[in-house]
Amino acid sequence: MAKETIEAPMPGRVRKVNVAVGDNVDEGAVICTLEAMKMENPILSPIKGSVTELGVSPDQHVDMGNMIAVIEG
Repeated sequence: MAKETIEAPMPGRVRKVNVAVGDNVDEGAVICTLEAMKMENPILSPIKGSVTELGVSPDQHVDMGNMIAVIEG
């Protein structure tokens, strides 16, 4: 079983969280939207699986490398 930790690729603010712990997601599903440099960037799931951890909430500031979510597939 694959386990993938999704990390913030850049510092920014979480605009929207599209999943909750326990949700099943497909590869390429939008986990959350991160606003950085006045642009909204979708953060995508790299694998199909279940969300086992969620490390962000709306309006939260994240730094590069902060854990966004853990997906187990």
